[in-house]
Amino acid sequence: MTRWVFTLALALWAGAVARDGVDRWVDATVLPPLQVAISTELRDRDGHLLRAYTVADGRWRLPVTVSDVDPTYLRMLIRYEDKRFGYHNGVDLRAMIRAAGQAVWHGEVLSGGSTLTMQVARLLEDGSTGRWSGKLRQIRVALALERHLSKDEILALYLNRAPFGGNIEGVRAASYAYFDRPPRRLTPAQAALLVALPQSPETRRPDRAPEAATAARDKVLRRLQINGVLDDATVTAAMRDPVRPTRHLLPAFAPHLADRVTTAQPERHQHDLTLSLPLQGALERLARDAVTGRSDGVQIAMIAADHQTGHILASVGSAAYSADAGGGFIDLTQAVRSPGSTLKPLIYGLGFDRGLIHPETMISDRPTDFDGYAPQNFDGLYRGELRVRTALQHSLNIPAVAVTQELGPHHLLAGLRRAGAEPHVPGGAPGLAVALGGVGLTLEDLVRLYAAIGNEGAAVDLRWHDEATPGFVPHTVMNLSAAWQIADILLDAPRPPNVQGTGIAFKTGTSYGHRDAWAVGFDGRHVVGVWMGRPDGTPVPGAFGGDLAAPVMFAAFARLKPQIDPISPPPHETLLLPTAQLPRHLQQFGAAEVATNAPRIAFPPNGAVLEGGLLTLKVRDGRAPYVWLANGQPVARTHRTQVDIDAPGIGFSSLTVIDADGQSARAQVTLR
Repeated sequence: MTRWVFTLALALWAGAVARDGVDRWVDATVLPPLQVAISTELRDRDGHLLRAYTVADGRWRLPVTVSDVDPTYLRMLIRYEDKRFGYHNGVDLRAMIRAAGQAVWHGEVLSGGSTLTMQVARLLEDGSTGRWSGKLRQIRVALALERHLSKDEILALYLNRAPFGGNIEGVRAASYAYFDRPPRRLTPAQAALLVALPQSPETRRPDRAPEAATAARDKVLRRLQINGVLDDATVTAAMRDPVRPTRHLLPAFAPHLADRVTTAQPERHQHDLTLSLPLQGALERLARDAVTGRSDGVQIAMIAADHQTGHILASVGSAAYSADAGGGFIDLTQAVRSPGSTLKPLIYGLGFDRGLIHPETMISDRPTDFDGYAPQNFDGLYRGELRVRTALQHSLNIPAVAVTQELGPHHLLAGLRRAGAEPHVPGGAPGLAVALGGVGLTLEDLVRLYAAIGNEGAAVDLRWHDEATPGFVPHTVMNLSAAWQIADILLDAPRPPNVQGTGIAFKTGTSYGHRDAWAVGFDGRHVVGVWMGRPDGTPVPGAFGGDLAAPVMFAAFARLKPQIDPISPPPHETLLLPTAQLPRHLQQFGAAEVATNAPRIAFPPNGAVLEGGLLTLKVRDGRAPYVWLANGQPVARTHRTQVDIDAPGIGFSSLTVIDADGQSARAQVTLR
């Protein structure tokens, strides 16, 4: 050992004399590949690590730059391993001669002569230092590296490739594994341990050999104290810090969404998401707390988003990402389920948008047969005549179905699609049961819908990345006034017991058979959706959205921010009148016309299928002037009983005529 160190020093001195030969030798060096497979990682909106994946060989290699690392650690590393790193050309002759002299004098190797650049050369080729050929190759590669790379680039290679025990490579992975923190936040004690570990990574692993790790760390600290890098107080405090025999799991937040992201873009190794790590962690803990102790197999999913930007801030696919009977690996934000009563705000919003109803319109809640479909309210009771506002706040079924019949169920599905949802219709043909949950939606679909309502009726590009989604079209789901009216109504919806939630507009839902419990709410900036139920879709007796999911939704808002953003004031065009002062056709929904001269649409007849870009409208009876509306928007005002208008567009349309006395008639048509 002493002989080769001494001989090597002499050889290097001789090579220095023959500089031209050394230059040719170095220039002819074929460098090993500098790139290596790195872990795919996902970061939150502030750059914090959310989750990482091992590379194909099972190793953790989290990419790191010099600027990502605590400067104190870098000073300690260079001073301990290679104090002339900034000045030599890859080989430190003084250090090698010193090491050789110590070896000759003491009969054993007391210090190494390898520079950090030589160590990088060995790491790049996974080579050995125990043979002449290996040492000579390291010297040659080190000299070549210094000619091709900057000092920071060489240092970055060391920081990324140094071994730290087990399957951990690189200082960033080691910092998370042993200290559960990024390497920019190391204490002096932690930094000293990371300096010592690569010299003997397996024998000094803190999780398996804490005593050896402590001894190696303290040796580094004492050396740096002698060299003036650390003061006495810092070293004393660092040595008192115990080395804990633990190894932390690397961050694994938002695992379900992370799997979706990496599957969608497998070629990328870094994904910068819109999620907020503090909120994601808080909602994951909330999800675990919500199902802990339950014996009925209930799972949970949550999404929180900013409906002004479309950014998803947190996504919880289940209470635990694990292979268990609770379906932990299933991303339940993407599970297609019956939405129960959560579509009622859309129903009434479309009714407001089309001028069919107003929040103060009186509507009937009585036993009704809708051409063979006879729904009942959830509690089996009926309230008679009441305002639309009250019908929505108390989630009554019959009024919602009545408005859906007037709108047409196809219009309800069209509204969902304009919001960006992808409804699944059993059998393909929607019926009135759609109003009460007879359609399949995901939690993400519902959050898109409520985000649109909160966003003044405009669809939101809900996404987990900062870039706009290609092909997204900001459709209008309902007009500004209708969206505000829905928010105003839902702000006063009855809260669960012992829950305040002031300033949050929300709606709950329970699917048929108590299979799904929902709660979705929004304020002036954010939207939160919660689903609870069994992953296999079997009933959960006694589960209601208001009792099960709503408290969790309000708790999520409390973790989202300390203060609620208020809903915007009513738009200037909003009709703010009591029932008695509304236009006659808005005072009572579905009331029979008592006037003998009430207008009737003579053409097109209700249910007609029409073609062409020009549409002829004819009215009988009533008193001029007549106002015609298509899908709630005025299209003509005339004293004549016939008028031609541009067709309102392909698909289903609602045509309304209103005469001078406020009496109206409606017809549903299909345009091709």
